[in-house]
Amino acid sequence: MEFSIPAGEVGDRPRRIALAGTLNLRDLGGYPTSDGGTVRWRTLLRSDALHRLDDAGRAALAGLGLQTVVDLRTDEEAGSAPSALDGTGARAFRVPLFRAAAIGALPPELAAVYRHMIDECGAAIAEAVGRLGREGGLPGLVHCSAGKDRTGLVAALILDVLGVPDEVIAADYAMSAAHLDAEAAQVVRRIQAISPGYRVDFGVLGSPPGLILDALARVRGQAGSAAGYLTGHGLAPAALGHLRRALVVAAGE
Repeated sequence: MEFSIPAGEVGDRPRRIALAGTLNLRDLGGYPTSDGGTVRWRTLLRSDALHRLDDAGRAALAGLGLQTVVDLRTDEEAGSAPSALDGTGARAFRVPLFRAAAIGALPPELAAVYRHMIDECGAAIAEAVGRLGREGGLPGLVHCSAGKDRTGLVAALILDVLGVPDEVIAADYAMSAAHLDAEAAQVVRRIQAISPGYRVDFGVLGSPPGLILDALARVRGQAGSAAGYLTGHGLAPAALGHLRRALVVAAGE
């Protein structure tokens, strides 16, 4: 199966946003949907941690009209590297997908971490999506420390809800590996330092597309669809409707 990214750059809208202080800030716009539409550009972003933003970076985010930032990190991660969002105009929400104590108990294999997130963190995932789906919540940004796994799963579920094909979701997920490299290892070491007992297989630094496809299959096996999984864990159906209306540009518009 091919995992190529469509519309990697359209005009002056590159998919990866080169912003000082970030490594993996990307736009989820431009992707095709099953009804012939496309995901709206500069409306939903995904990123690594935002603690290194400078004044220029904050001004750039403010210029996008950013309304919501959802931080998926643990309390300990956020405490050691607080987001530098003052002046962006965005409302920040902390939605930890799991606690530091839970990280310490996770198996080291990346696939097992994804199974844990899907099986045990559904309420937090639904809350994160709901923060973005609130009235006036977009443009929005979702992030964790590396912007790869917790962020990758949330982004994949949102794209699935919008009708983006699996192969495109997988290709978007796979892009993280090109933007992290040695910096991601530093992120993992920082998580280890604040999560006693956490021992990681450094294969987690990759983002193989098959992994997110397996995650989507697990979600569908449990709930029939990403939408069913999210509403089954407490997300209001109205939030899904708002995301679709705000994020999908109909064919011909």
